[in-house]
Amino acid sequence: MAQIVGLLLAAGQGRRFGSDKLLHPLDDGTPLAVASARKLKEACPRAIAVLRPEQTTLAALLIAEGLEVVICPEASAGMGHSLAAGVAASLEAAGWLVALADMPFVQVATLRSVADALATGAALAAPFHNSQRGHPVAFAARWRDQLLALTGDEGARAVVGNNRGLLSRIDTADAGVLRDVDTPQDLALAVHSP
Repeated sequence: MAQIVGLLLAAGQGRRFGSDKLLHPLDDGTPLAVASARKLKEACPRAIAVLRPEQTTLAALLIAEGLEVVICPEASAGMGHSLAAGVAASLEAAGWLVALADMPFVQVATLRSVADALATGAALAAPFHNSQRGHPVAFAARWRDQLLALTGDEGARAVVGNNRGLLSRIDTADAGVLRDVDTPQDLALAVHSP
């Protein structure tokens, strides 16, 4: 039976952080992207990380965590390329739970809830915290061709935006769905927020 595959998008440049944010240690010493990967892997037994070719250190860390690694040479051209590469590596999937490597504060239960929405028939699903849509976003297999055609830096925003009526809303108290880390200040705020 086809399964929901976790896709960890980890190929961004992270220029605003000032250093490689995905390797930046959290308070417990775990690299930021590894923390995100562990949670995704717990929610989705098959998880794939999409990286740029030069991210060899991160690739080794994620492989050690049990993730498959897909290298996307076009990743610098935008998230759309990375998402398409992850989908292309798992064409047989029943759907994809698309998580961002710079969002390590999303709870495993939230990841599972969003993935479970697909398993129970949703076409699209996303968590909402205080009426604000967050991440991850889940896509059923029916979106395969549209996801494979993605390019540029919009990711799958257009797929979600053009199909809002099909989006299953997962309301959650998990503020981690809104906490991405773009700067060191974001990390400090997220660590010290309730």
